[in-house]
Amino acid sequence: MICSVKKLVVLTGAGISAESGIQTFRGADGLWEGHDVTQVASPEGWRSDRELVLDFYNQRRKNVLEVEPNQGHFILKELEDYFDVNIITQNIDDLHERAGSTMVLHLHGEILKSRSTVDESLVYTMTKSTIEIGDTCEKGSQLRPHIVWFGEAVPMIEPAAELVMQADILVVVGTSMEVYPAAGLTRLAPVDCPVYLIDPNPSHSASGRFKHIVAGGGAGLARLKEELLRL
Repeated sequence: MICSVKKLVVLTGAGISAESGIQTFRGADGLWEGHDVTQVASPEGWRSDRELVLDFYNQRRKNVLEVEPNQGHFILKELEDYFDVNIITQNIDDLHERAGSTMVLHLHGEILKSRSTVDESLVYTMTKSTIEIGDTCEKGSQLRPHIVWFGEAVPMIEPAAELVMQADILVVVGTSMEVYPAAGLTRLAPVDCPVYLIDPNPSHSASGRFKHIVAGGGAGLARLKEELLRL
């Protein structure tokens, strides 16, 4: 008798990338490196000062290119030997892909890609580390980061929801249960689907059906792997 491979869906957030040295720029005061988010991460900010926005993301891209995947990223790759692993990430870096994960859905875009400002279907893998004023798409329009900004639709939310609804096991790591879309997605998991939350400081609201692993991303995923392989 051949047993089907279980679908393991993993929702990752900033916490897993932080262990590689990716800075989490949003501070408690709501500022990103001294900038209000509307200045650097909104359509309004883009219209107001394109050079500021491009410089902000050029710095983020430089940071991404300087770091490497960490233990958590590699464990998720290793789990592909045992499960049908699908990663839904809120992160814009490529660390999951560099660690070897084969099925990665980026909810908020990808910093190593650029996009046309007149045709959002024109998305390009970047061949250099910066986007400058004057860099244009094939239609002659200024390129922008391929990032979902505040106030913009999240086009990959529906494919992400479909994955969660198909999950046999759901894991949440490096992201708060109080921030959407994570909070909304977890509610879509089948009623018989175990949901693991890996968090060194889980909030009181993250209760109910969650199976808590109180640890950081890398250590928590190592413990999760041991537990899942015992099932």
